[in-house]
Amino acid sequence: MEDQQQAAKSRVVKVDSEESWNLFITQANNQGSPVFVHFSASWCVPSLAMNSYFDELARTYQDIVFLLVDVDELKGVASKMEVKAMPTFLLMRNGEVVTKFVGANPEEMRRRIDAFAQSLLPANMVE
Repeated sequence: MEDQQQAAKSRVVKVDSEESWNLFITQANNQGSPVFVHFSASWCVPSLAMNSYFDELARTYQDIVFLLVDVDELKGVASKMEVKAMPTFLLMRNGEVVTKFVGANPEEMRRRIDAFAQSLLPANMVE
């Protein structure tokens, strides 16, 4: 029951088709929302280990869209985004990749998203 409640609270959206990938990216672009993508695989233990950190960041950064893509289910998306290893994380803005990193490193993931979030603030708010 607790797992179901946890899943219900998650802000991470699992992308289930190339069409939904295109829709999420288009909607985020139209709304000016940045996107953080976790490319994962069900058989990849390091990817699975990063899910809880990714969920935690999704709760922290409410203005960023968080997407989870299983590379085995969406090979076309993984190929298009040049994902060659898991886990791979992309931070995107206006449909373009701003930063990409590979590996199960929670500290690096937090450092990258903190820097990314800072870059989104208007210049007069960064001081």
